[in-house]
Amino acid sequence: MDLIGWVIFIVALLVSVMLHETGHFVLAKRFGMKVTRYFVGFGPTLWSTRRGETEYGIKALPLGGFVKIVGMHSLDDPEDPADEARSFRRAPAGQRIAVLCAGSFMHFLLAFLLIFGLALGVGIANDNTTQLGTISPCVASSLTALDNGTCTASNPASPAKKAGLRVGDTVVAFDGKPVSNWTQLGNAIRDSSPGAPATITVRRDGHLLTLPTKLARVGGRSGAYLGIAPAVVFQVPNPLRAVSYAGSTFGQVVTGSARAVAALPAALPKLFSKDRSSTAAGQVGSVVGAAEATGAAVAANVGWQYKVSFVLLLIASLNIFVGLVNMLPLLPMDGGHVAVIVYERIRAWLARLRGRPDPGLVDMAKLLPVSFSLFMVIILVSVLLVLADIVNPVNLVGG
Repeated sequence: MDLIGWVIFIVALLVSVMLHETGHFVLAKRFGMKVTRYFVGFGPTLWSTRRGETEYGIKALPLGGFVKIVGMHSLDDPEDPADEARSFRRAPAGQRIAVLCAGSFMHFLLAFLLIFGLALGVGIANDNTTQLGTISPCVASSLTALDNGTCTASNPASPAKKAGLRVGDTVVAFDGKPVSNWTQLGNAIRDSSPGAPATITVRRDGHLLTLPTKLARVGGRSGAYLGIAPAVVFQVPNPLRAVSYAGSTFGQVVTGSARAVAALPAALPKLFSKDRSSTAAGQVGSVVGAAEATGAAVAANVGWQYKVSFVLLLIASLNIFVGLVNMLPLLPMDGGHVAVIVYERIRAWLARLRGRPDPGLVDMAKLLPVSFSLFMVIILVSVLLVLADIVNPVNLVGG
């Protein structure tokens, strides 16, 4: 099952790469630019075929992909001078920017559709219900034991177990007071006195049962303790609510991705520390970490809804992150090339104001050292993240 998770992730990654390049490809064709190659992967060619003026193919290393558009920058001269009129660099600035942004747009579109489809096909996870998902077998001796779910022979049975509560029961009242969500129920339990008697009314198999028990105390924890946790219930919304959910989740991932990128400098020194999970380094990872998380989710002893939800949200989050990073105004990212085009147009506008001719395209040869330096930084950070995920992984799925 773990291997199946890896396969799912790798296939999803390749599909994402293909969609990214398809975005560039379709718009370049739409604007009349000459596209000579569309390949998935790098290295030696495994297979290729030519359709019209474009060669399509698969390379040996599935580590990305590329689309070859004639005249992508000033260093790229067409093999046939007659193609110069259809080169990327001769297209209007707006069209060039649209082609460059199309790759990230495809990532964003895929992510939105995955989240939208998840909502309609599986449902939206809701853990604020009063349906019971966990019954603790004992009263833990400390908060640490409680967090770890540790029980010993000396620990007394939990009030929930003594009462006869079962996984799947839906609590409708606590001490005679109706409750409709986990927040209400949790507050009612915590506000009670440890050692006090209590009754829990549940719906089980269509029947109402009122079960008595006596609340307990966990050392270091304020309030009373019953020993229950909510089930995660997946509720399928209407299409309008699904759109709203997809939009809000998309926004949350964007915000989280921005925080992860901002925290990256502080995270790097902690990548190989024992407490990585509790630091900023626990919020960043590589494709290896994401693939391992996918495998762990598929192999986990949980319901299929949780597995599908986790995997789809992980893939959607990865696409959003890649789309955002790709649009950073740094070479060699697409966003860096967009920044160059914007600079060219601003420079041309200032030249017109001064009555001077358009300076034309930026000499990319002068930017090669900057582009190469940033590329090496990206490679170095990527290698560090991969190594950290191999020797010091973070458990994204949870215990």
